[in-house]
Amino acid sequence: MNSVLVSGNALWQWQQQAKQQAIAAKIPLQEVDWLLQELAGLDRLSLRLETYRSQTVSLKVSLETLSDCWQQRLADRVPVQYLAGVAPWRQFLLHVTPAVLIPRPETEMLIDLAQSAVQLHPSLATGHWVDLGTGSGAIAIGLADSFPDAQIHAVDYSEAALAVAQWNARQCGFGDRIQFYRGSWFEPIAHLQGQLSGMVSNPPYIPQGIIADLQPEVARHEPHLALDGGTDGLDAVRHLINTAPFYLRSGGLWLVELMADQAAIVADLLDAAGSYTEIQIHADLAGIDRFVMAYRG
Repeated sequence: MNSVLVSGNALWQWQQQAKQQAIAAKIPLQEVDWLLQELAGLDRLSLRLETYRSQTVSLKVSLETLSDCWQQRLADRVPVQYLAGVAPWRQFLLHVTPAVLIPRPETEMLIDLAQSAVQLHPSLATGHWVDLGTGSGAIAIGLADSFPDAQIHAVDYSEAALAVAQWNARQCGFGDRIQFYRGSWFEPIAHLQGQLSGMVSNPPYIPQGIIADLQPEVARHEPHLALDGGTDGLDAVRHLINTAPFYLRSGGLWLVELMADQAAIVADLLDAAGSYTEIQIHADLAGIDRFVMAYRG
């Protein structure tokens, strides 16, 4: 990629204008600098100290291209992660496209909870783990990083999402540790019935009727296949509750992420299924009951 030489002062003026536009549009100010880092190739320190103002700056893209991207953020509410093509998650920087959900910081807690479960039940550290609805591959990569002696499997219905996840796995050094499958939930891994040490999922859980009311960054741009959980948001979760006992080994972990007000309902569903023990609800860092975990009886 050819670099573009830009006056540091012109870049500073663009940055200041973009920040004023961000304030007016109620967009976090840090998104301006993050876009300059990821898209234009500036480093965080020079942005903070503004040392570039008196220099000629070599950018990855022109100011015109940068402005076009920023206008997409302002006018169309395109998430900055899609514009930059990357999203930070745990210690990784993952490639993202509109084919996948943008990995959220709260989802990182799924990995923390899986680690805690393995500390309590060390035998789970080996064997087979699956990330159902892998999207960008974030959860599968987190599992591969956490459990080096386990074989990780990742499933998604979207071929485009799987391509992103496979790219991320290779870039993060786990290309040989994660096996990818296209299909619906457990169907592509029928050969693993009764063998899974753990199942982790961030499934679609948004009630269909409220998707249009979500913030425009989500409602307009993130894949509805990964959002739409049916009438009450729990269609996929019910399927995972009913199907997982055929795939988890005795003592295997069942762990999902949910939205607010769903955890108690899901815990009751797990209890009613009669196949699970040690059913637990865990809150995210904001205190929202977002995670439910249980073990195969």
